[in-house]
Amino acid sequence: MRKGIVAAAAVLIAGLTTAQAETPSVAITAIVDHPALNAVRDGVKEGLAKAGINADFTYESAQGQAATAVQIARQFVGRKPSVIVAISTPSAQAAASATKDIPIVFSAVTDPLGSKLVADVQKPGGNVTGVSDRSPVTDQIALVTELTPDVKRLGVLYNPGESNSVASLAAIREAAAAKGITVVEGPATKSADVQTTARGLVGRVDALFVPTDNTIVSAFEGVVSVANGAKLPLYAADTDSVPRGALAAVGFNYHQVGLETAGVVARILKGEKPSDIPVVFAAGSDLAVNRATAQAIGVTLPQAVLKRASKVVD
Repeated sequence: MRKGIVAAAAVLIAGLTTAQAETPSVAITAIVDHPALNAVRDGVKEGLAKAGINADFTYESAQGQAATAVQIARQFVGRKPSVIVAISTPSAQAAASATKDIPIVFSAVTDPLGSKLVADVQKPGGNVTGVSDRSPVTDQIALVTELTPDVKRLGVLYNPGESNSVASLAAIREAAAAKGITVVEGPATKSADVQTTARGLVGRVDALFVPTDNTIVSAFEGVVSVANGAKLPLYAADTDSVPRGALAAVGFNYHQVGLETAGVVARILKGEKPSDIPVVFAAGSDLAVNRATAQAIGVTLPQAVLKRASKVVD
């Protein structure tokens, strides 16, 4: 009888050990906490749960510091998770530099080729693949001209140290030039400088634009304060910035981007190699407008825009 109990206990312990070993670990990191990147993180967790994957999650934010992103990446590598999810270009670059063995899935990366994260978007090679949020820049500039047709000089705030922002700036310049708009750069390398940079554009531009730049978006309220004080229309590339005070945005639903990222992570956890999974380019875009901001700065929102908006903030 005792031998039977011991044998049964051994089987139970072995079963628990196997179950524990089969629970995948997903280490998530982002360059900074702000609504869009947080929505990606939450979307990853939700998407894996919907796929029936019960994972152990850890999350670390670099709080806007590239050096901290490198430290986090090294810590994650030491823990040997099943997958590292790196949200934003700086975090993805840090993770890619830290390991060539652990699978890495990036998200909210504008230019994975220019950032040297993958060699080919169809056949990434190596241990890195993911989801790109290459912005619908042509639609964004079209929105500027639709809501504020008198805009001739557009101030673009960006961090020249973020390769994704440099790529976005080039695309914005091209799209703006096609509409007869001149882009005026507003560089800021850290969040503490963002509001001062925005002030420096007042009187030189007819509107402001914030691309998917983590440094600028993390200090977005400072830009809103300057824009509202100067009665300048403020446009954003992510719809999560509209409830924070932007006049309007055409961009991705970043929770949906997180769900798409979860799909890539799930494929890896089920046995596929990152090298064989093509980079996913985020699908769809949302239009969000802020009626309260429009009223505050004296802009009339056309009924056609209000009707097609997926989100209207009052």
